[in-house]
Amino acid sequence: MKRYRQSLMSGVLGLTGCLALSLSACKVPEADAAEAKPPPRKAPTSNVVPASATAPTDAKVRTPFAAAREVFERNSVNANPFADNNGNIPPSSQYQGPLFSLSHDYPQTPTAPPANPPWIAALKGQPISKTNALAYVNALKAYIAPSMQTLLYNYPQWDAAKAGWYNEPWLASIRESIHGTYVGSEFPAATFAASGLKVDMTTYVLTYYDKVAAYALGQVWGKTAMNPTLTNTSAQFPEGSIVIKVALTSALAKDWPVMEGATLWPVYVPPPNGPSNAPPQVMNASVMQFDIIVKDTKTAPKTGWVFSTLVYDMRVPGSAWDKMIPLGAMWGDDPNVNSTLNPGAPLQETVINPAAPEYSTATLGWGGRLSGPNDGAVVDPAIVNGKLVRNVQASSCMSCHSVAEWPMKTFLLPTTTMPPTVGGPDKNALVLEQPGSQAWMKWFQDNPGNVPLDPGTVPMDFDMVFAFKSLPAWQAATQGNSGLKDFEAADLIRGKPSVNPRDLKYNGL
Repeated sequence: MKRYRQSLMSGVLGLTGCLALSLSACKVPEADAAEAKPPPRKAPTSNVVPASATAPTDAKVRTPFAAAREVFERNSVNANPFADNNGNIPPSSQYQGPLFSLSHDYPQTPTAPPANPPWIAALKGQPISKTNALAYVNALKAYIAPSMQTLLYNYPQWDAAKAGWYNEPWLASIRESIHGTYVGSEFPAATFAASGLKVDMTTYVLTYYDKVAAYALGQVWGKTAMNPTLTNTSAQFPEGSIVIKVALTSALAKDWPVMEGATLWPVYVPPPNGPSNAPPQVMNASVMQFDIIVKDTKTAPKTGWVFSTLVYDMRVPGSAWDKMIPLGAMWGDDPNVNSTLNPGAPLQETVINPAAPEYSTATLGWGGRLSGPNDGAVVDPAIVNGKLVRNVQASSCMSCHSVAEWPMKTFLLPTTTMPPTVGGPDKNALVLEQPGSQAWMKWFQDNPGNVPLDPGTVPMDFDMVFAFKSLPAWQAATQGNSGLKDFEAADLIRGKPSVNPRDLKYNGL
């Protein structure tokens, strides 16, 4: 669910490349400011500029790795795990609304999910399939609608702690201060040229865990987040856990017509198409994608999870929330369907909405497996069997999340080496396994979240933030290294640009 070439800026997340952290230091000078209380909740002013503004003439060319490294070098891991943001607070002349406040009072006792979850009821007693999967997603959407509509459309009234939603610690260094988002990916305009994208775009993401899921955060981090409990069961999420992710794009309607009428969020970030040393500004970004994953071992007995993605569709009548429609759902990675050897074979564990807007299907994963437009399952360029190949479908939501383990021993995408290697004329093509090969299929299995992909690691139950953001940041702050020694050793050998998880992106949960 990650697009490698486009995922190269300040948030792995991704899922997606992995760590949106600079691991060279343990505290930013603005740490005290980051912990300041937000100003009174007033409606935001309109003094914002388009995040998709044309790049100034002094903007430097960004290589696949340089953009990420520039961001990381401006940040360092904040030694306070519960700091709210990166310390950059917008001046009142630009913004007077509420700021992000980290919700971290994790439940210390389990919270029971609904006795008869409406998403399971939507299946009407049948196994999840093409005929009822979208009803399942819409039931999930309706269940979380009251709180999520406040977050998305009435931010001055949003109180995460009161609403029972929580965040991971240790990510202040990469969080902007208004909504707490961090960079997910960068996409060249060519990726979405068919739907009219005129400028390169950056995405910003924000993840929340509901009260059921947050119990697992408390089991790992405790009250202080300084001494995480890392056992084979500590990071396992309770049945009924829900995790959501909001994804925004810097592209506005004038630069990407499909975003016409999309909800706009102000974010305090450096201009995405500006010079690397540009100071942050309050800018608008379009709400493009909304992910919902739920721990549901009844519906998905093989993996334990159902992943779903909503995308913005300007064609749909009704409210802004109505316009967020299902792109699809997946509850397994279809290991029995080799989409390279048998490209026409139908998937049994992914459903894509035939009515989804065209732009949202441009970056589906291998064989059409679920992956949203923020997630980047397409590798461009790639090297396969020594040849440069364009637009290789190489991942999926569950494929990328399946490597969530601590420490990380397998890369997010099906690369030939760990750490991954690059080649090609510009040294920016990721070297991949042969699609459909036995080695490739390691990434497309239906294992439960309590089985790590590699022996000797702690399973993180499909949680990318645990494995590739918060735990490495904790280790960097408390022990002076990220725990990703393989990548850091590769840095020393290769020099710059290097293939380092800090230079790659993870866009997911």
